[in-house]
Amino acid sequence: MKRKIIYSLTMACMLLVACSDDFTEITPTGALSDDALQNATGVDLKLTAAYSVLDGERINRQGEGVAAGGDNWWTDVVSDDAHRGSTDGDNTALFQVETLDWQTGNSWFLGRWSALFGGVNRCNAVIDLINQIPDGDFTQQLGEAQFLRGYYNFELQKFYGNVPFISVENLANQEFNQPNPGPIWSEIEADLQAAIDNLGDEVVAGRANAWIAKAYLGKAYLYQEKWDQALPLLKDVIDNGPYALNAEYVDNFRLAGENAAESMFAIQFAADDGQSYNGNGAGTLNFPGGGPLGTCCGFYQPTQDLVNAYQTDGTGLPLLDTYADTDVANDYGINSADPFTPHTGPLDPRLDYTVSRRGIDYNGFGANPGKEWIRATFQDISGPYLPKKNVYQADEVDAQRGTGGWGSDWSGINYNILRFADVLLMAAEAAVEQSTPDLALALDYVNRVRNRAKNMTYVQDTESDAPAANYQIEPYTSFTDQAFARKAVRFERRLEFGMEGHRLFDLRRWNVAEETINTYIEREAEDIYLSDYTRFGTYTDKHDLFPIPVNAIDQSGGVLTQNPGY
Repeated sequence: MKRKIIYSLTMACMLLVACSDDFTEITPTGALSDDALQNATGVDLKLTAAYSVLDGERINRQGEGVAAGGDNWWTDVVSDDAHRGSTDGDNTALFQVETLDWQTGNSWFLGRWSALFGGVNRCNAVIDLINQIPDGDFTQQLGEAQFLRGYYNFELQKFYGNVPFISVENLANQEFNQPNPGPIWSEIEADLQAAIDNLGDEVVAGRANAWIAKAYLGKAYLYQEKWDQALPLLKDVIDNGPYALNAEYVDNFRLAGENAAESMFAIQFAADDGQSYNGNGAGTLNFPGGGPLGTCCGFYQPTQDLVNAYQTDGTGLPLLDTYADTDVANDYGINSADPFTPHTGPLDPRLDYTVSRRGIDYNGFGANPGKEWIRATFQDISGPYLPKKNVYQADEVDAQRGTGGWGSDWSGINYNILRFADVLLMAAEAAVEQSTPDLALALDYVNRVRNRAKNMTYVQDTESDAPAANYQIEPYTSFTDQAFARKAVRFERRLEFGMEGHRLFDLRRWNVAEETINTYIEREAEDIYLSDYTRFGTYTDKHDLFPIPVNAIDQSGGVLTQNPGY
């Protein structure tokens, strides 16, 4: 199914000019006319073009291309989960993002903005085309376009807060300069509800269905703290939907588990011979700066703070309040030729599927040797760790490793925009926070996630059949009160989704980003032995939204207004 979708993308290339976001009165050479598209084939081609923007690729895209992708990896570097990685002098714009020196002209903010509005406009083009065809049943295609528009607008909302809503009528009349007076949650909810009403239940890899739309509407309610509305939707997906947790956590990040029971909605990447145009171009920087495959470019390194969060208390439970009091042993400042003993204390086994540490197997390539695989110097703010979820397994390199235009890796590893574990933990959060808390239900959902981690295959030592570390994890026996349950659910999200592009947005919607990130900056300076952390600014409430790109404000003729504080 993955390959069928990709073949459809090839056909959709015929439409990329016609579906471009800069419309003209002259039909470009090679583009199909509107009349030629007013049929089932035309609808399917335009819909495929709308899906194709999930990876951030579109004609006339502006800003930083690596920022455009749907995995949102670069937002993690604002949070306590990841450093930008590499050397401090490489890619100044992203260094400014991490250190909170946010300028409205930063190309990373524009890159995601531009890609998402490209997606909105392509969805509008599908809906507009369906409205022009008098005969035929396009209910499913309409529902998919409505879901995708809801998704793209959801992303815009969570990134920028105050964004314009571009309607089908706006597109038809080329009225793209719409004001941004505030949130567009009502429009997002309407699209997702319409998608629920129009979509069928059939599971097709890479395509929307009613279950996915229900989960996303529940997520939209969650972001607005509409707990009582969120829980029934999420619970319906859990109780009656076709999804389940994979037995193996790592299968969410490898070819063997792509589009399996846990994968609800994923970007369908693929590695091809030659240049891999269907690969993850937005992830090209996120491989070791060297390493077992001689990859580029050493960006996206996990923090010591994230690693510390995976410590357990000797009974298999996380250190909710004290995880930062002690550090997991690291080799920062130690060269690969010098001796190092990995941490011996108890750890959640998900750590070593999320973070690569010295002395622990690296996705089947053998033990990570430490500094020689780290591009950053000991004077940079990047730390001693490497990412794992976005990097190939050794036995899948031939199938998953692709090549970009300058020799970079364009990975074929799918990115799960939504997986079933997320639905479980969103439902647990809603159960804790609803008007009548159901702590027993929240406990059940959290423990399903923890029990999967307990019962999965652990990372093995490279020289024996034993586990690679002192892994200890157990389910909770109870949630004693709402405050404890809230803390446990939020902490579980970090453990389960570390390095998956969710952390910053969770901190923001919980209204704890300012305190959490400023505390992290202070701690991380101590953890990786950097006394001079003046390179970082201070996180303030303005950082709860990214700035509206000044390029967009200028192009709107001043119709768009900037977010507060910029």
